[in-house]
Amino acid sequence: MIMKQSYSKSELAELADVSYSTFYRYLQSRRRQLTKFGCKAKAKILRGKALDYVCRDYGITLPEDPPEPLRKHIKFV
Repeated sequence: MIMKQSYSKSELAELADVSYSTFYRYLQSRRRQLTKFGCKAKAKILRGKALDYVCRDYGITLPEDPPEPLRKHIKFV
């Protein structure tokens, strides 16, 4: 069981060691199951039951430490 956290789709793709487009195609193939968990098709963040389902189904092991916050581009700092 995973801790109650949220991850962006790009963070999950990185943890799964695949490109974002590959991970996105996988999510599209599971859209029906994810909508049952309350995850909208255009959601950028997965949390709760949807996150648990994706991690179990795709075989993603979440790190014990919370994810690092996204860094802004130097131009926008």
